[in-house]
Amino acid sequence: MNRVKIGVGLMLFLGVMLTSCNKKTETEAEKTSEPVTEIQKNNPPTPLKVYTKDGVSVKAYDFDKLEYFLTQKNDTTYVVNFWATWCVPCVEELPHFEKLNEKYKQDKVKVMLVSLDMYKMVESRLLPFIKEKQLKSDVVYLRDPDQNTWLPKVDSTWSGALPATLIYNKDRRKFYEQQFTYEELEKEVSNFK
Repeated sequence: MNRVKIGVGLMLFLGVMLTSCNKKTETEAEKTSEPVTEIQKNNPPTPLKVYTKDGVSVKAYDFDKLEYFLTQKNDTTYVVNFWATWCVPCVEELPHFEKLNEKYKQDKVKVMLVSLDMYKMVESRLLPFIKEKQLKSDVVYLRDPDQNTWLPKVDSTWSGALPATLIYNKDRRKFYEQQFTYEELEKEVSNFK
């Protein structure tokens, strides 16, 4: 288990190193000096970029924009899974999130899959993967190499290992640094209803 965490940590570190030059230019172009209004807080943020290939698209966010999706205060339970196509346990558990999304879509449960793939893999690997697996849950790409800043904002206990899942609603918030079976995932979500 420790070897997996070390391997995942190394892969995340390499991803950070490979994308750090590109991020600075993009985020500087996105910054504005205007204050954020209350109306803007209630609207989803504009993605940094939308990647599209073969009829599949995925929105890319830096963490400041992704954080909007991690802090909703309404009557919905959010299940946010952090994963990557190169992470075997992540790929193994994805069908469980898809099944949960389908089963509870009428019950105010929203599943979001946050890809932590490397920048250069988005078009060559992530988009084809989404198409091949026919993922129906919302998939977004986190393009923010400063994991030392955003990991503790997701959860102070997160070591950076994948898979990782955040389940929350307006009253409760719980973080899991583990791989789920469907039964385990459904049980955890039922605790939020």
